Amino acid sequence: MAEEPQKPAEEVVAAVAQPETEAQPDKPVPETDKETQADKAEAAVPEAEKKEGDAVVVTEKAVEGEAAESEAEKPVEGKNQIAQSVSFKEESYVVGDLPEAQKKALDDLKNLIQEALNKHELSSPPPPPPPKEEDKKKEEAVAAAEEKKEEVEEKKEEAAAAEEEKKEEVVAAEEKKEEVVAAADEKKEEATAAEEEKKEEAAAAEEEKKEEVAAAAEEPKVEEKAEAEVKKETVEVVEKTEDGAKTVEAIGESVVSVKVEEEGPSSSAVAVEEDKKEEEAAPPPPQAPEEVSIWGIPLLADERSDVILLKFLRARDFKVKDAFTMIKNTVRWRKEFGIESLIEEDLGSDWDKVVFTQGVDKEGHPVCYNVFGEFENKELYQKTFSDEEKRQKFIRWRIQLLEKSVRKLDFSPRGISTIVQVNDLKNSPGLSKRELRQATNQALQLLQDNYPEFVAKQVFINVPWWYLAFSRMISAFLTQRTKSKFVFAGPSKSAETLFKYIAPEQVPVQYGGLSREGEQEFSTADPVTEVTIKPATKHTVEFSFAEKSHLVWELRVVGWDVSHGAEFAPSADDGYTVIVQKSRKIAPADETVICNSFKVGEPGKVVLTIDNQTSKKKKLLYRSKTTPISE
Repeated sequence: MAEEPQKPAEEVVAAVAQPETEAQPDKPVPETDKETQADKAEAAVPEAEKKEGDAVVVTEKAVEGEAAESEAEKPVEGKNQIAQSVSFKEESYVVGDLPEAQKKALDDLKNLIQEALNKHELSSPPPPPPPKEEDKKKEEAVAAAEEKKEEVEEKKEEAAAAEEEKKEEVVAAEEKKEEVVAAADEKKEEATAAEEEKKEEAAAAEEEKKEEVAAAAEEPKVEEKAEAEVKKETVEVVEKTEDGAKTVEAIGESVVSVKVEEEGPSSSAVAVEEDKKEEEAAPPPPQAPEEVSIWGIPLLADERSDVILLKFLRARDFKVKDAFTMIKNTVRWRKEFGIESLIEEDLGSDWDKVVFTQGVDKEGHPVCYNVFGEFENKELYQKTFSDEEKRQKFIRWRIQLLEKSVRKLDFSPRGISTIVQVNDLKNSPGLSKRELRQATNQALQLLQDNYPEFVAKQVFINVPWWYLAFSRMISAFLTQRTKSKFVFAGPSKSAETLFKYIAPEQVPVQYGGLSREGEQEFSTADPVTEVTIKPATKHTVEFSFAEKSHLVWELRVVGWDVSHGAEFAPSADDGYTVIVQKSRKIAPADETVICNSFKVGEPGKVVLTIDNQTSKKKKLLYRSKTTPISE
């Protein structure tokens, strides 16, 4: 199933309400598998309810949680504890251990991926989806609104045109008046011009008569000259036309000869055309299969690829087509989101205390802490969620951190390929922060769609009482597999719950452990001893020495509110007890890790005393180193 990434208090419904169904093989289950399932079914039966003071206790099969510690939290008292579930056990990624139905699903998925890689279809963008009915209705509504707007505009234009026509009619009437006046003036001018023309015509007629009389005397001579010129011109035209005809015929012959040459192509030209046709008809050379990798591992390379494909199959209940679609969407999203370049991008260090990875759990899973209370800082909140650009930058930073963590995992079939998420809900901003809710929803969707089956366990600590009550209410609607991944703990049970899954030397000091940053006398490689101190009792820790030595130790009591002291008692009867650390009361507000050392110069023992006078059990953590002192 899709992983359950970190979820703040306001995302309780989204975090828990996503069911995870176990894949059911299509073929009969072997006898050994039936016995295993029967054992799981028996283990899934809820244990008897347990209460300790005001805290609701859920054992390893039903996670510890605290209902309340104050009077304001008393409404939770007396109610049933969170539905108990067996501790989640990761499924095997060894192909040989899988049922036959799951093996077949894996092979079918490989075939689909290989076919898509051969066709270069795995990372190609998907075709545009067909328009939905809702979209059609929206488009029709928009079109109707536009038509109405056009009608209104047309009416406005018609009204404006009518006004312009009226103006034009007025202008036309004025123009007609001017034309009438102009016509009268023109008639006067025409009358005067006509009189002048008559006078001119009379004068011209007299002159023509005179010219006709003179021309009549000269006509015989002119006619003889004109006949002689006409004959000469006729001869010249004929000669020129004959030359022109010859020229045209010659040109015509040359043109015809050229056309004949063009109509008869050579055999070489025909061969070239045939070669071109054969090249066009020949199929293109086959393309090499597309190469696609996820988290630095090719999809179809080796057994590591099988681990990745099994994650997608389990996220989709071994439905091959659904898993294949999920892989295609993930490959396309990684390309669009620019994952490869995002790895090298510098996005700053503003959120290093919001989400960080530190240590491993008892099974070797890396542990990622999500501290939502950091967003109580108004400056950080504004820097992260004040606008869309900043929200997108935070999401990219979160994806970058997860991508780097995933690439460090061991994808071999027997390796560690999942992580543990610890979600600290102390001082979480809550439901009122709309910007945080939007960014969280978007980040959750991206993680669920593109990082399937990467969470081994989700541990919620410092959970408020109302959330515990809500968890009880929705527990009945969750599958056994989902409930087995979730762990809830109230404020006073947070450290104790973490110690069930994570060794104290791996737990950060702010959550009750002994892991600190910077150079320290002790490291996560130095094991820690855990001791439960009963109410109203005194507990001592002794370190014995037979030679000169140098002793270094550190200890803490979760929640303190106890007295602590240290002394050295020599083995010799006549020796004197040395007070190494005077006994003093350490309040919860002074919760620290006490580090001390003592040089032993003679045989004896160093005794550490913790006096618990409260009515509650206390968790003591300590570790030590001894080095001999040379003479």
